[in-house]
Amino acid sequence: MKNWLRSKTPPEAPSALSPTGGRHQRPGEASSAVSPHGAAERVLKRLEWTVIRRLDGLLQGDYRTLMRGAGLDLADLREYQLHDDVRHIDWNVTARTGLPHVRVFTEDREMAAWFLLDLSPSVDFGSGEQRKRNVSAEFVGVLARMLTRHGNRVGAMLYGAGVDTVIPTRGGRRHVLHLLHAMQARPAGAENAGPTRLRDLLDAGAGVIKRRSTIFVVSDFISEPGWEKPLGMLAQRHEVVAVRLTDPLELQLPDLGLLTLRDAETGEQLLVDTHDPGFRKRFARIAAQREAELRESLSRAGVDALELSTEADLVDAVIRFTEMRKRRTRLNAGGGMPTHLKAA
Repeated sequence: MKNWLRSKTPPEAPSALSPTGGRHQRPGEASSAVSPHGAAERVLKRLEWTVIRRLDGLLQGDYRTLMRGAGLDLADLREYQLHDDVRHIDWNVTARTGLPHVRVFTEDREMAAWFLLDLSPSVDFGSGEQRKRNVSAEFVGVLARMLTRHGNRVGAMLYGAGVDTVIPTRGGRRHVLHLLHAMQARPAGAENAGPTRLRDLLDAGAGVIKRRSTIFVVSDFISEPGWEKPLGMLAQRHEVVAVRLTDPLELQLPDLGLLTLRDAETGEQLLVDTHDPGFRKRFARIAAQREAELRESLSRAGVDALELSTEADLVDAVIRFTEMRKRRTRLNAGGGMPTHLKAA
């Protein structure tokens, strides 16, 4: 399904995530000395006060359920007890002592997280005050800061017309600022850039990310077909979360009369009559069908999905995601098979 935008839209309000803070320099006006990360610093401070502080109070120790470590560390050995997993029996110790012993593991909390960021032209769309690109940057800023505060490392791969930027994993607040600045400094997607090929981003991620990591694929998933298999293969090696960027206007059109719509990625234009109830119903039906097919594809790939709308509260979305991960963790702890193995 293509992402159609109105060709004639009102002047866009200054974005809180623009590199100049939403203010354009006038002709002849002296430019002020602004540090390269000045705009990113302002955005991160706002997120720390308005989002991260709320999450700190709401999660209250549930950070562990938000992410999983890269592996397990051997912590101790003890005698086998009823209902212990027989796969953890240490046969060497069992042979020496004559009593069955099992290994006790602790999770390695230190981990690396990667953000595979789709910044193609379709994510510049937004029917209200927020664009999908802004929502993406805020999500990355919040998650990256939460991870680095716990000693973890984050990296990113940026996709425009192709994968053009790779930011290696590092820790610390300055690295989060660098990541945000890299997203802000990119110009909006050019017209006629061609359709998005999300498969290229996923294949690049599989080639670059060797060590087991948590990977967030942040995209509106408006792409050419063929990304489902690479996503499933990525999920077999890593912990993958599909972060879907959505806008209400992509699901249902209001009655706005005659409109000229333009495809954000190909530049193709189409005149439609939104006053026609039959057209609006067909649009809603096709959009609902695409939603169902997309969710089915993500489920088959064995990845968790988090939906971020341009009209939703980011805190509520992260809390919903945390609750979903807690339920998944309890199922796996009770003997349930991981989703990606079920899909396989």
